[in-house]
Amino acid sequence: MFRTSAVRLLVASCAMLAAASAGSAQSKLAIINLQRAVLESAEIKKASAELEAKYRPRQQAIEKLQKEIQGLQQNLQSNAGKLTPQAEADLTAQGQRKQRELTRQTEDLQADVDRERNDILGRSSQRMQEVVKKLAEEKGIDIVVDVSNTVYFKPALEITTESIAAYDKTYPAK
Repeated sequence: MFRTSAVRLLVASCAMLAAASAGSAQSKLAIINLQRAVLESAEIKKASAELEAKYRPRQQAIEKLQKEIQGLQQNLQSNAGKLTPQAEADLTAQGQRKQRELTRQTEDLQADVDRERNDILGRSSQRMQEVVKKLAEEKGIDIVVDVSNTVYFKPALEITTESIAAYDKTYPAK
């Protein structure tokens, strides 16, 4: 991960140096927090709420299953020595089945949520880059650098808020 950041920083530094030495005209530089820009867009906020609502029933089913498992465990503990060996074995087996079901449902839910969230974020990130490119062209900006690759910058150079507004205008949440 550090290596990737170092490579990006090196590439960004080389691009700035090349642009600065390309001619006598000064290059305009801007900084963006691309992650914040994407996550704070109206589209992502709406999609996040929709994801939560979509998967809420499955989450509630998982919570119900957890309570059932806890109930079985409490039953076994409170009735220890009072149950027949067969009844105790049946309760234990039932708990193990429910635990396997809980594990499967939890893993399936997480995989579905991750897949859908990654699809949404990937699409929105691509769109944000297009919006930033258009905004940079309109403002005559030569280089836009992500804040994650920047050690220091003047706050006046940041275009994150403008990018969010332009994105929300271009891709309004429906």
